Amino acid sequence: MTETSIGTSFGPLLRQCRQAAGLSLRQLAARVGYDHSYLSQVERGQRPGSADLARLCDRELGTDGRLAATFERRPARAGQLRPEADPLETAWRGLVATLDAGGPVPDDYRSVPPACLLPELVRQLHGADGVEAAELSMLIAETLARLGERSTARRWWWAARAAADSVGEGPLPALVRAKEAITGLAERRPLAELLELADESVALDLQAPGAAGCVPRTARALVLAELGHTQDAHRALQELIGIGDELLRTTPQAQPYQLHWAEGRVCTLLGYGVPGCVLLERARELCPESWIGERAQLDLCLAECLVVAGEVAAGLATALRVLVELPDEWHDSLVYDAADRVLRVVQAEPGAAELRQLLARSAYRSGRSVGGGSSWR
Repeated sequence: MTETSIGTSFGPLLRQCRQAAGLSLRQLAARVGYDHSYLSQVERGQRPGSADLARLCDRELGTDGRLAATFERRPARAGQLRPEADPLETAWRGLVATLDAGGPVPDDYRSVPPACLLPELVRQLHGADGVEAAELSMLIAETLARLGERSTARRWWWAARAAADSVGEGPLPALVRAKEAITGLAERRPLAELLELADESVALDLQAPGAAGCVPRTARALVLAELGHTQDAHRALQELIGIGDELLRTTPQAQPYQLHWAEGRVCTLLGYGVPGCVLLERARELCPESWIGERAQLDLCLAECLVVAGEVAAGLATALRVLVELPDEWHDSLVYDAADRVLRVVQAEPGAAELRQLLARSAYRSGRSVGGGSSWR
């Protein structure tokens, strides 16, 4: 079977149903949470699609299960299984052995608690290749980091880089390295190592300007600020703002929420409390309500920035509210790292003891002292 014959029933039917519903590829992609270029490849029979995609499209297009039924009747793909030596498959087999293979099918991965999301990401990885394998491996690595599984997350970052590099030119090699550097800050990985990743990400992105958006510059600015390289971080922030403004003007799918978060976070680390609060408030307004974990991290970033701006009581109250009100399934490692950053700047203030107690009860401390400063440089 040739690659262009994959999904010759499902793909054309998907296109027919989409057009009958009067939706463009981009509109349908936004509704089902898939990239529009991937949907285009599925419709042309160049990619097989998935049961998840078929189910979501049935829901959005009102096709009463026709797409899911057609996908299930598709011919088997020749050579679908990977050779055992493939590092992605080896890593997948090692991880899936420790997981329940069930779990929900996420409409939007940011709306699913990490412990529920992980098995579904692993399931989708089986049989994926190229761009899809790199994207899924990156999401798995981020999710493992949220769950505090740092050593396993490192394996998946390596797999994501390998898969992205195998794709060739494009945004993925830069994007994976930038995301690893940003997540590595919360994991307390050595800053010199993260700066190397961030610099490599920027260098790769320069080979295809704008392809990875602002993420590589965000990673570099954040790491420089954490290192205390104030002048370099300030220059990186100015570069990020300039590129971000241009991106928002020229790229309809750009996400201003992420850009404002990045700018506000760097401002906080540089001690620019007031502008940082303004930027983080903008990000909060744009962050969807269903992204519970991201909103919690954002609120905690805002709490830290409020303290930096001199609003200590407001910052502490915000941090305490987040930790008390956040549902248990969203209490992950990245949330507690953000809360710990608040504690580190308010240790001698009234109310800090209560925040310390809440943090000390977390299962995600992984042996770190609470609010004990940084020993990761």
